[in-house]
Amino acid sequence: GNPPSAVRAGTLGLPMALAIIGGEPARFAPLIELYREAGRRAGHDPATLSVGINSHGFIAADSQDAADTAFPYYADVMGRLGRERGWPAYTRPRFEASRSPRGADFIGSPQQVIDKILAQHEIFRHDRFLLQLSLGTMPHDRIMRAIELYGTVVAPAVRKALG
Repeated sequence: GNPPSAVRAGTLGLPMALAIIGGEPARFAPLIELYREAGRRAGHDPATLSVGINSHGFIAADSQDAADTAFPYYADVMGRLGRERGWPAYTRPRFEASRSPRGADFIGSPQQVIDKILAQHEIFRHDRFLLQLSLGTMPHDRIMRAIELYGTVVAPAVRKALG
């Protein structure tokens, strides 16, 4: 998550995994460009410089259901982290901003998550996307349904869109 690590990974020709768990994802684009430029300067084939994006999220059939289900668990975890790290309180407006199209979290309906993955792909041109669906102690049945939606709706649609 910092310029020296991006340059080091690119120079060594290693794949880069970038965890985007807050803020606006577009602000991470310069790190990926540093990675790719360092790899090119070191003589690595650009086609071998692989980028993965890792993010938090939750999927439900309906966007409001996804938000209402996820918020208490996100508020609990992010509130505890915030108190430890000196961040401001984690509020519903912060949560909504983070799940908006320009935010870091992938919380919503399958179509919203598809659209957000594809929008970020336009920015990052990444090869892999990892969605952490369990934050805090969400109910197991809801996580299992989110995994099912990710595997049967979201992933196939993203693969089809990207060819």
